[in-house]
Amino acid sequence: MKLLITDKFLLNLYSYTEKLDKTFDIFAYKTIQEAYCPSLYDLKKQYEREKNKQIFSQLIYRLKKNGYIKITNLKNNKGVVLTQKGAEKVLRAKLKTEKKRKRADKKWQMIIFDIPEEKRYLRDLLREKLRALEYQMLQQSIWVCPYDVQKETEILLREHSIDPYVKIFLIEEIEL
Repeated sequence: MKLLITDKFLLNLYSYTEKLDKTFDIFAYKTIQEAYCPSLYDLKKQYEREKNKQIFSQLIYRLKKNGYIKITNLKNNKGVVLTQKGAEKVLRAKLKTEKKRKRADKKWQMIIFDIPEEKRYLRDLLREKLRALEYQMLQQSIWVCPYDVQKETEILLREHSIDPYVKIFLIEEIEL
């Protein structure tokens, strides 16, 4: 079976890192048995590497299938490029893993929005992104957040051109 250039590239990259891993195997013996019978240890490591290669191939396949990466021409070579959908997924993951800081002034950020029904998909998208930024819903179109996410919120609104439908407030106290 012929591999696509992307798969071939990524597998070559993986193989390169695997070779680096092999160079440090001499320090990897953890037990006397492994040191005494290195061929058995090498067999075990080879099996683990093959299993990891298969997992890596499946990962690349799923990323392409789900539209997170694509193949493109880059200066007479083919390469892997993160798609818009992939970039959004990375951003969501980044937002989930970042530790948010509460505002130093102890104020809360409040967003009120009224997006027309014909742009319902934007309304649903906004709610999803507000959840990712750890806003809390007071009502369907009123959300509050104690964290300092003003920049991220403004970028979100401009990026999707929904800022005309949204009002942002800073409030001093809130009763939930």
